[in-house]
Amino acid sequence: MANLRFQNSLRRIAQKTPPIWMMRQAGRYHKHYQNLRSKYSFMELCKEPELAAEVAFGPVDEFGFDVSILFSDLLFPLEALGQGLEYTDSGPRLGWNLTEETFKDLRSVEEAIPHLEFQKRAVELTRERLPKDRSLIGFVGGPWTLFCYATAGKHEGGLKIAKKSISLREKTFPILIGLLKKNIQLQLDGGAEVIMLFDTAAGELSLPDFNEIILPGIKELAESFPGKLGYYSKGTTEKQSKKVIESIPGLAGIGADHRVDLQELMQSNPLGFTQGNFDQSLLFLDKSDFLKALSKYLAPFQNLSPEERIGWVCGLGHGVLPGTPEYNVKTFVETVRREFS
Repeated sequence: MANLRFQNSLRRIAQKTPPIWMMRQAGRYHKHYQNLRSKYSFMELCKEPELAAEVAFGPVDEFGFDVSILFSDLLFPLEALGQGLEYTDSGPRLGWNLTEETFKDLRSVEEAIPHLEFQKRAVELTRERLPKDRSLIGFVGGPWTLFCYATAGKHEGGLKIAKKSISLREKTFPILIGLLKKNIQLQLDGGAEVIMLFDTAAGELSLPDFNEIILPGIKELAESFPGKLGYYSKGTTEKQSKKVIESIPGLAGIGADHRVDLQELMQSNPLGFTQGNFDQSLLFLDKSDFLKALSKYLAPFQNLSPEERIGWVCGLGHGVLPGTPEYNVKTFVETVRREFS
């Protein structure tokens, strides 16, 4: 039970039509999600596996995406470690911040992992809900991104707390990586084909810090799950993306946002897939301007042969934004399929 186009991208088999999936494709822009959210809290939608499966199914059913994504949140490992978690109108907040003084209050990996079992069941039920010709991927947050949240208690611009907490990072990373290994295994056991590691804060590091802080942990995770872990970081430069490709041969693939030349990255990527990278903000254009922008974006890919664009997974530079017109999401999928049929 898998999508042939997505499997071809993973296995680097040339094909005319790329698979399509978008980060946050089952999110706040979609009326299917909004209808469920009017009845249930965000926490309930994530933690009740039947609801999570229904949310994930919605956009695949309506827009025909090739791939479905586990509906969850990357902060649940921090909740599992004992930091608490609530979702407010202003965003997620942890119960307490990680500091040198509170480090002792973290649960062990063995104590934490039972609190993530709901994700395995959510993957299982999502797989049952999906058509057999659709793929299913899971996701986790990167160690650095989780550490940034853990120390600030929320998303903090500039990441000054995380960047100055060097000794705390050095003793926290082994715990986070240990828990992520078990979290990834849970989702794979549930039936996910690949796990995407979303490291959304990594793009805010300089190249030397990226090499020192990010690469070792991602390499350790990828080596534990060869060919099963994809990597994406918002704002990562082409140099950083290429460093990931060069340093971590066990990755299943890599994603890039709209500021990266994806054709160049794709042709330098010997790994599985290269995912991206239409600018998500352009989905807000009126229909005629949107079609022009999409045509302009697709033109360089159309000039490549199937062999030259091998591994391409078509999608956005980051996630679908709240308020995005649904008809443009639908038009995106239909246009890509038509142009590359």
